[in-house]
Amino acid sequence: MHILRKLLVLLLCAATGGQALAADKVSTALPGVSLLTPLLDMPGLDRKRQVRLYLPPGYASSGKRYPVLYMHDGQNLFDRATAYAGEWQVDETMDALSKAGKLELIVVGIDNGQEKRMTELNPWTNPEFGAAEGRQYMDFLVKVVKPLIDKRYRTLPDRANTGVMGSSMGGLISHYAINQYPDVFGKAGIFSPSYGIGIGSFAWVAAKPAAKDARLYLLMGQLEGGSMVPDVRRMHTQLLAAGHPAANESLRIVPGGDHNEAFWSAEFGRAVLWLFAPGSNGGAAAAPGK
Repeated sequence: MHILRKLLVLLLCAATGGQALAADKVSTALPGVSLLTPLLDMPGLDRKRQVRLYLPPGYASSGKRYPVLYMHDGQNLFDRATAYAGEWQVDETMDALSKAGKLELIVVGIDNGQEKRMTELNPWTNPEFGAAEGRQYMDFLVKVVKPLIDKRYRTLPDRANTGVMGSSMGGLISHYAINQYPDVFGKAGIFSPSYGIGIGSFAWVAAKPAAKDARLYLLMGQLEGGSMVPDVRRMHTQLLAAGHPAANESLRIVPGGDHNEAFWSAEFGRAVLWLFAPGSNGGAAAAPGK
């Protein structure tokens, strides 16, 4: 089987398998995690979508405002009961970072569209997988989800304190987001990006570069197959050659790392600490509420 076909099988299983397996799993979500209700309408896609929310341990009593990280594949972030092949443990990692005094974030997870995942998270039409829906998906995040979060919760809504992150197709759409919405996002965690499926991604990034102060964290496992590792090296070289400051772009290729949630979970803490380092984009770790 061609390596791209193997990757497709993995991606589709990740997109659809979690819901089928959820019934026999015990929830591992911490108290800071909740589901937003009701489901949100996705303009232009004629669908509704579940959004998940993580609040820092001291949110209720602090009165502070917090940076926000928006993440894709929400089913896989916080809870083993809804995740495919393990969760990212975002809530456990963020609780630990908060208690250690290192970083406090609000994290918003947008569930994937299961069988629609390959098109929703791709800004470029791929003849094998279908017509692109990435623009509509990101418009939903930017124009529906973010305004709702900023209205309901004590956020730091400016771009310096707003990040986006995802893996595989989620990494691809996160790279698109940091370039397409420079006034919204100042930081992007681009984990195991599927540049090979996002046809035209290299040319598009060259034609529409990210803001120079945007923080880009590229991550890849050395064991990831096909063109995954060469593609992320190529993108890293392209970004630096185009003049993106080396201080604002990081490439990490991890020996033994593979294309799975266990790898992304293990790397999540390191990535958010780099992305939200004090003073990056002129942002702040937290600020008093109004």
